[in-house]
Amino acid sequence: MRNFMTKIWHDKHGNAMIIAAAALPLLIGSAGLATDTIQWALWKRQLQRAADSAAIAGVYDRVAAASATTGTAAAVDKDLGLNNSLDTVKFPLVTKSVTFPADAGAQKNQVHVTLAVQRPLSFSSMFMANAPLIRTSAQAATVSNAGEFCVLSLQNNSKTGIQATGNSSLVMDCGIMTNSVSTNNSAAGQGSSSITATTLAAAGGIQQSNNWNVGSYQPYSPAVADPYATLTPDSTDSHSNCSTNKGVLSGSKNGTNYTQGCYSSIDIGSNRAATLAPGVYFINGGGVNIQGDLTGLNGVTIILGNTNASPTATIGSFDMNAQAKLNITAPTTGKWKGMAIYQDRRAVDDSPTGNISASSPNKLNGGSASIVTGVIYFPNQQITYNGGGTTTAMCMQLVAKRLYWSGNSGSTNVTKNCALQGITPITTGVRVRLVA
Repeated sequence: MRNFMTKIWHDKHGNAMIIAAAALPLLIGSAGLATDTIQWALWKRQLQRAADSAAIAGVYDRVAAASATTGTAAAVDKDLGLNNSLDTVKFPLVTKSVTFPADAGAQKNQVHVTLAVQRPLSFSSMFMANAPLIRTSAQAATVSNAGEFCVLSLQNNSKTGIQATGNSSLVMDCGIMTNSVSTNNSAAGQGSSSITATTLAAAGGIQQSNNWNVGSYQPYSPAVADPYATLTPDSTDSHSNCSTNKGVLSGSKNGTNYTQGCYSSIDIGSNRAATLAPGVYFINGGGVNIQGDLTGLNGVTIILGNTNASPTATIGSFDMNAQAKLNITAPTTGKWKGMAIYQDRRAVDDSPTGNISASSPNKLNGGSASIVTGVIYFPNQQITYNGGGTTTAMCMQLVAKRLYWSGNSGSTNVTKNCALQGITPITTGVRVRLVA
């Protein structure tokens, strides 16, 4: 027997099996712990997503309720019922709390949601008396966007709303905003263009570019409603006199003075000039073509409209080119306060596909040297700055479907909206964001 045991002791053929048998519990344990860790991380992520969504829903409820919290808990519960992918019927939430931290700086209407759930892990449950607690929290709030916006594109599809290309230069002490929901190119800077502004905001995404010299990017901001959606020409305006149409406002080589009223069009040829007395100039179905000089100081509004009430009535466009000069100041009081150039929103969109085009019907072209004080409003068509123009925009807003700067358009200088000129500042309101 002693010899037999000695023989077995010195026999090496079974060592590998013994070592494998000894290591097997460690391998099984490691695999089990790895599986539990992955499962726990997945549940944690799902619970975090549910808390994030619930906190955001709570903030939207507070915004709708003018900051009140009466129905916020119910809004959180409803969102959890829709967006919590964990099985809370089999494993109900152990903790669900909704609190409302005080406003902190720009963060308003805060909602803090804490969630916790116990979920047994397949391997660890063999050694644990109680299932582990998975806890998470989220805090959301409204965050104000900074600054005023001098440029607003009303484009609300997935196409680019604002584009600058060529050697164009735009300098402003205010911001740029587009309602485009394009993922990356809501606003696009291309070529050698240079755009300087305090803020570049968009309802969609913004691709950062060396063309943009901005203080801050604000992608995925709330869309801005048309600030002049309720402003519409009616019988109280000068077009009520269209029964006695004054014809074409054409100017002359020596200059011609005009008074407010209804005109069929404005056509200022090269080397011609016209001066507009204060008032509203209603262009009935025709357009504006400026190659000479047009001056309208101390309260002038030009309306591109049509007395025909048909929704398909012809609405004219605005074309300024060659060495044209436009010096116009909008009225500071009354219905048309702040409005310098207004195009009826019945104008047919010049690009049904929504694509920006260099052939827009509304252009400031060539070597135009202009001073515009007031709002330039083309809600359903594009405005194009193209060529070698230099425009000084004192207290100006540009509100259009699309905006396009192109070519060697010199420098377009825009100053911040001015309340003294009757202009209502444009802001994007607030955004709902996770803050903790």
